[in-house]
Amino acid sequence: MKAPKTIITHCPKCKKHTEHLVTLYKKGKERTLAAGKRRHEREKHGYGGQKFPEQKKFAKTTKKQMLKLRCKVCNYTLQRRGIRLKKLEIAT
Repeated sequence: MKAPKTIITHCPKCKKHTEHLVTLYKKGKERTLAAGKRRHEREKHGYGGQKFPEQKKFAKTTKKQMLKLRCKVCNYTLQRRGIRLKKLEIAT
C-alpha cells in the first residue's frame, strides 16, 4: 500500500488542522547495558537455559506499521498506528 507524503490532520500543539509530513517509524537500537538485558544474558548462561521460552513460530504474518506525523508549522511529531499490511510505502 502507498501512503501519501503529506496529510492534513489535527495537530494537538497548534490546536488546529495543519499539513503533516509522513514517515515510517523505525525502532531504535536496543541498549546492550540495560539492566533487563544484562539479567537475561546472565540467566541464559550455565544449566537451565532460557528464562522464558523462545518464540519459534509467530501467529501473525504482518505487523501494524507505525506512522510518524510531523507538523510543518510547529515541527511537533505524533505517532499513529497504521493498519495491518505486508508493506507500506511512502509515495514520492
